[in-house]
Amino acid sequence: MATFRQRALNEASTHTTDRYFVEDKPVSSYFAQNVFDMDKMRRYMSPIAFEAIGHAIKYGKKIERTAANEIATSMKNWAIEMGATHYTHLFQPLTGTTAEKHEAFISVKDGKPFEKFSGSALVQQEPDASSFPNGGLRNTFEARGYSAWDPTSPVFILDGTLCIPSVFVSYTGEALDMKVPNLRSMQALNQAATAVANLFDKTVKSVSVNIGLEQEYFLVDESLYNARPDLKLCQRTVIGHTSAKDQQLSDHYFGAIPSRVEAFMKDFETEAYKLGIELETRHNEVAPNQFETVPVFSSATKAIDQNMLLMIVMQKVAEKHHLKVIFHEKPFDGINGSGKHCNWSMQTNTNVNLLSPGKTPNKNLQFLSFYAAVVKGVYDHNLLLMASVCTLNNSYRLGGGEAPPSVISIFSGSTLMKIFDSIINMEDLQDEEARAESIKIVNSIPEIFPDNTDRNRTSPFAFTGNRFEWRALGASMNAAATTFILNSIVAESLNKFKAEVDALEEKGEPRQKAILATIRKFLSESRNVMFEGNGYSKEWHEEARRRGLEAIENVPDAYSVYIRKDSVDMFTSLGVLSYEEALARTEVLNETYVKKLQIEARVIGDICLNHVIPAAVSYRNELLKGIQSSKDVYGDEYKQLCKYDLDTCTKVCKFINALSADVETLVEARKKANKVQDMAQRAKLYSTEVKDMMDKIRYSADHLEMLIDDEVWPLPKYRELLFF
Repeated sequence: MATFRQRALNEASTHTTDRYFVEDKPVSSYFAQNVFDMDKMRRYMSPIAFEAIGHAIKYGKKIERTAANEIATSMKNWAIEMGATHYTHLFQPLTGTTAEKHEAFISVKDGKPFEKFSGSALVQQEPDASSFPNGGLRNTFEARGYSAWDPTSPVFILDGTLCIPSVFVSYTGEALDMKVPNLRSMQALNQAATAVANLFDKTVKSVSVNIGLEQEYFLVDESLYNARPDLKLCQRTVIGHTSAKDQQLSDHYFGAIPSRVEAFMKDFETEAYKLGIELETRHNEVAPNQFETVPVFSSATKAIDQNMLLMIVMQKVAEKHHLKVIFHEKPFDGINGSGKHCNWSMQTNTNVNLLSPGKTPNKNLQFLSFYAAVVKGVYDHNLLLMASVCTLNNSYRLGGGEAPPSVISIFSGSTLMKIFDSIINMEDLQDEEARAESIKIVNSIPEIFPDNTDRNRTSPFAFTGNRFEWRALGASMNAAATTFILNSIVAESLNKFKAEVDALEEKGEPRQKAILATIRKFLSESRNVMFEGNGYSKEWHEEARRRGLEAIENVPDAYSVYIRKDSVDMFTSLGVLSYEEALARTEVLNETYVKKLQIEARVIGDICLNHVIPAAVSYRNELLKGIQSSKDVYGDEYKQLCKYDLDTCTKVCKFINALSADVETLVEARKKANKVQDMAQRAKLYSTEVKDMMDKIRYSADHLEMLIDDEVWPLPKYRELLFF
């Protein structure tokens, strides 16, 4: 009888590279056709309603109810013309994914059907706030919560449903989602950055955050995926011996894209283009069956919303190709995991990138001001920034070729570091002649080109010419979980920068000298976070400790930084999070960590008891039959003739016994941890005792995989999953 694995392999061999719905026409002819963008709004709305939504998008002004009714009617008319039958508020709860509740346009009055969509339905819906993670902000008997339309993100149609990007808050106003803190942080950064930009250019009225999210992912044949309970339930393999060949030849990276994969890529790109997602790059990544898609930079809200939407689209399209997309940060042991590199920059309303070096002394001074503020913010809150990317999934993503979420460092490049050192080491001179000399140092800064330095792929936070690349973000994460932290720490730092400059000017210092002195102070105070070497090396981690940088040794331990005094002071002063909201997030992070690890622990126990041990016992019994037959034929000589059989049988028996005992110990470790009421302490126990026991179980299971007959092993192996 064929094993589950053999049936899956047979089915996978029938899957083809069929094309599905790739448009045979220029992308420009259908780009954003499923988005209710400004051009469509102008066509469907009156000038008054169009102006109202324009002011809401550009200036954050409130939309009056009468205008909201007309906007809703316009959206409904367009959506129905596009074939939509339902609408939904699409929001981002603290699960890290998206949520939606579909409502039908159809309504019946006096037996007559008609489509209905009011302004109140557009502006607000009421999901159950107690059913989503809320960190204790809502109780089961306090279920009311609201999703509210976010006009800054475009409305679109997906699978016949009008999707309205929204925020999610409790009945009493606390943020229950990823988006609200991010919007608040961008507002705080806008105010702080505009104030500093005005030191150089009074015409600057606002500053926005732009990001580009590089999305890495794995593809697995759906038949092989369905034959792995761990992939289905955990999105990662909790057991599995490494393949003899994986990424060691570096032959997959940037190689020719397999035909079946390329067909999938073309299809999801087509659907992404229709939704206004501007993708510009696709390629093979380092690990086998790992790939990457990269969009064009856009505003932070739009970029994050579109990234979440892209992940949905990719999963839907993959089904048509008999594929499964895996966004987990480390689905396969021993090879590279997946990140979502976040390229982050600030731009003024006058279209100036504040992190782009200039060709004039004044522009370079502006660039250095914002650069120093970012460095200072990262240094002041280095543990908080690292904690923002620490999840169970991401904790597995350690090793060569990956940015590890353990200790932060900033890579600037040799040219900038020389400039920084010259600024830091410059003496404070008092007389007029010396003051002129100090200003001259600014004038003598060499022209800084975007690519005048090498890249450092081992740095979790690297400057890449005109932006910072935050490389530690995990592939499955909602980027808002970390961008709201990054925005906040930079906003606080910029506020401090402006206050320092103002204080020096009040003492009579010329502005340029006051700015330079503040740059020098910020760079001097945060010099320890700047590192140009190998971020993966043991030496750097030892050096980081000597520098006083806080490393994350255990993920749950890091979550407490959200409610540390310096963090809370920053959040509350900027209006990003209240103490209660910060505390709730800490609770949710610990709870999510526990639940995910709890699922993994149960899955590895089930796989061992229901798949691995039965296969091992069956193989052992076959070995024993052969040994007994040899003994009957050869007598005492069988010990020499069957040495391999006897040794293998002994090893298999030892691993079976070890697995059985360790699974029981794992169950007891879970029970012990589950009795702990404090969620932070429970997470700590799961991260040590439970996780350690899972590693021990995996060791035995993976060794059994190498001992048991290939025909008997029940689960698809790495060589099959990674080289379908």
